[in-house]
Formats: sequence, C-alpha cells, structure tokens
Amino acid sequence: MSAHTLPDLIPDGKLKLPREAERTLPGGLTVIAIRRPAVPLVELRLRVPFGRAPLARATLLPQALFTGTGTMSSVQIAAELQAVGGGLNAGLDPDRLMITGNALAGGLDRMLEILAAVLTDPAYPNEEVATERERLVDHIQVAQSQPAHLARSALLKRIYGRHPYAVQTPEPEQVRGVRPAQLRALHADRVRPDGSVLVLVGDINPDKAIDAAEKALGSWTGPGRDGNVPPTPELVPGPLVLVDRPGAVQSSLRMALPALPRTDPDYAALQLANLVFGGYFSSRWVENIREDKGYTYGPHTLIEHFLAGSVLLAAAEVATEVTGPSLLETLYELGRIASLAPGEEELEQARRYALGTLRLGMSTQAGLASLASVYASFGLRLDHLREHSADLASASREHVAEVAARYLAPSKAVTVVLGDAEKVEAPLAALTTVERGTA
Repeated sequence: MSAHTLPDLIPDGKLKLPREAERTLPGGLTVIAIRRPAVPLVELRLRVPFGRAPLARATLLPQALFTGTGTMSSVQIAAELQAVGGGLNAGLDPDRLMITGNALAGGLDRMLEILAAVLTDPAYPNEEVATERERLVDHIQVAQSQPAHLARSALLKRIYGRHPYAVQTPEPEQVRGVRPAQLRALHADRVRPDGSVLVLVGDINPDKAIDAAEKALGSWTGPGRDGNVPPTPELVPGPLVLVDRPGAVQSSLRMALPALPRTDPDYAALQLANLVFGGYFSSRWVENIREDKGYTYGPHTLIEHFLAGSVLLAAAEVATEVTGPSLLETLYELGRIASLAPGEEELEQARRYALGTLRLGMSTQAGLASLASVYASFGLRLDHLREHSADLASASREHVAEVAARYLAPSKAVTVVLGDAEKVEAPLAALTTVERGTA
C-alpha cells in the first residue's frame, strides 16, 4: 500500500449499538437507559421543552435551579451529590432546558431523588437568586465585550429576523429585573415532564435504572406547554453586514448557508460536502486561508441544528489587513465546492473522518449520553446511527457534488463581518455590496 492509499473503510456492520430500554412514565417523561459498563459511573441528561419562554427569566432559571428546595439549601444539594460522587448542572438552548450530571453507579437512586426534589419542590431563595442574577449579569457583560459573541449576535439577527431564535442572550438590565417569584412561576408553568426526555448511560441495568427513575420522578406531573417555535425563515442572501469595531486588530468573518435536518435523505451528503469545504483540519478552506496563506489560525464550519430549522455556519478570525482577501478566498472555496465534485481520495478522507468521529463520540459514557440525548430531543433513537453510517459510507461523489451545488454556492451565503470599518469597508466593498449593521 502506497503512502497515499487509504485503507478500506470499517464496514458498517461493525457499528455495535449498546443495549437500551425505554419507558414513558405516566406524567409524560420518557426515560431511556443504556448499559455502558466501562467505568462504575452513570451519566444523566435531561431535556425539558422550553422554547418561547421569556428570555431573561429563561436564561436565569437554569443558573438558579440548584439554589435550593423546600428541604435543602444549595450547599446541602451539592454535599448530597458529592456524597455519591456526583454533580448536576443546568443550561439552556433556544429549545430546551438541559440538566446534565453524573454519579457513581451506586449513587443513581440518590442523584435521581435530588433531581426530583429540584424539579418538583424548587425554592429559588431570594438571596441566592440575587447572587446568581449578578453572576449572570457579569457573564453577559463580559460576553458583550467579546468579538465572537458580538459577531454571532449580529449573524443571528441577520439570519432569523423576527424569529424567536434571532436573540439568544438577554440584555443585562432585563436580567436585573427578574424576581425570584417570577422564576418560581416560570418553573411551575414550564418545567413539566410531558415531552421531556431523561437519558441514563453507564454501568447500570437499564430496566432497573428506569424503575429507579420512575420511583423518584413519578410525582413529577403536569401537562407540557406548547413551546414549539415556528419554522425558521428561509435564508435570504443580501448585502454583507459590516458591524464597526473601531481599532480592532482582527475581523470576525461569519457566514450562514442553508442546511438540512438530520433526517433528510441528503443530510449525509451535505455533511460530507461541509467537511470537504471547511468542517475539519484537512478541509479546503483551512488549507487555503490557514495553511497556505496564514490569514487565520482556526477557521471552521459546522451544521447547527435547532428544532425549528438547521443552518450551516462558517467562522474565522482574520487579521484586519487581510479581511478582504479572506472573504475573497472563502467565496472562491464555496464556488469551487459548489461547482467541482470532490476528488475520490478527498471524499474518502472526509468519509473516514465522519465515520471515525461518530464512533469516537460513542466511545465514552458521557459522549454516548450526550449523543443519545440530542438524538432523542429530535425524536430519534440510537438506531438512527446505523442508517446515518450507511448513508455516509455510500454517498457518491456525484451525490455530494449535487448537494454542495444546492446548499454551498456563494450566492446562497449570508455574511457578517465585525471589524474596523474604516480599514475593512473598502476592501469588502470591492467584492460585494456592504451595509452597516449592529451586533
């Protein structure tokens, strides 16, 4: 075998999925338990539908979720979890409230009891909420000084317009106005089991783990609220949006392109086209603007999935003086992937990477739990991986080229640049129409 010959792909038949069990509890909570006995731990992932909740309150709620219950303080909650070798954290995305954690496998029952207390008997004590509120305000203020956050905020506004996804971070003064009583009311109204999914992965007996979940969470009841957001608007190409950041030594280049949900028959081909373009280190875009020209350190692309729609995002931080050339090379590479089929070896390399990372993501308890939880939140189960692996393994050059032409053409792109307008506007305007915007 020569140095440039790729070995055969791992046959799809070797994708072994672990044993799992599933049960929907009377309150509407779906519990999925998966046996993965590598280490004596259990990983927990809970996703609760939370779309369209008031943004400032919804953002503060997960920060304050573990501040206390009717019988336990935040310190007692942490100590109880620590006693079983575990911990729990909460977060939020535009669709769901997410609780993640782990514990020693023998501590699963206690971790579930504590989780149940937090879900069914939350206190949101005034003093602790005030502390978390100030911490969140500080975090948002820091984020608002960071170019990456500002560039993403501008891009979200440009992509989504009036859609609920357009603003994903509240303003500090909005957070300052949130009272503990409002968090208690929001929790009572929206933190419901109906439509929620709990995933448990680890050194467990799946059926017994579900029994434990049912025992602990059987008293969590209440119909789900309709948090479904409308479908995302179609991407409408237009002028490049330039957000001025006077004195910036770098420009933040962001692009959005149309994408597909995981269940679309063309999704695997789009994923491969994205990898060839910019989705991993050996991609064309990275080779061009990082390796060849040195314009940037870490350009990257990814397909971002929300319940109401998916979008392909490209991001690079480039030196101010090469902002125009960086955009030129990016448009060139998009044009190339949209009009020229990838080489056989180039496609095989991307295919191997996609299949390898998929397997790697399943190789740990935490990775498997996160993957199963994400899939479940979109109505999928792990057996979808078999179908997706087969699609990745079989997608032809022609199929990848055809999908790339439909979704990755530069004419489809929405572009935002955050940078020193005095220095970058003219070079950008030489390539495309530019309009000023805000973050």
